[in-house]
Amino acid sequence: MIVWIISRTRQNEANKRAEIMLKAIEAGMPVDADLLKPRKKAPESIKQNLLGKLNGACVTSLMGVAFLALGIIRSVKPEFDTGMTFDSWLFPAGGILLAVGIGLFITYFAGKKMLAKEIEAEEKKLEQ
Repeated sequence: MIVWIISRTRQNEANKRAEIMLKAIEAGMPVDADLLKPRKKAPESIKQNLLGKLNGACVTSLMGVAFLALGIIRSVKPEFDTGMTFDSWLFPAGGILLAVGIGLFITYFAGKKMLAKEIEAEEKKLEQ
């Protein structure tokens, strides 16, 4: 589904650019050929990549802790019925999400330590 949404979005962008080009040609205005080329994203910097890992680590860890807490509450107080159909999956899902979050925290801090010189060089390059 995600792949379909992304491809549909790109197709809509291309159609809009083509429509704008056709209207410009009909109006007799000069057209820049670079408008037909797909736009490329700027490559992520090392710092942006690390911040993405930190963001993912925070989200997955908090979701894991929340699932585990909900599982513990459900096992201690069975009358706390949330009406959820996936009650048996709370502990495994919480454990998996927490493990992924911890792994992302480890890669963030290891990457930050290992790539400190590269990050500093990248920041100096941006300042100039």
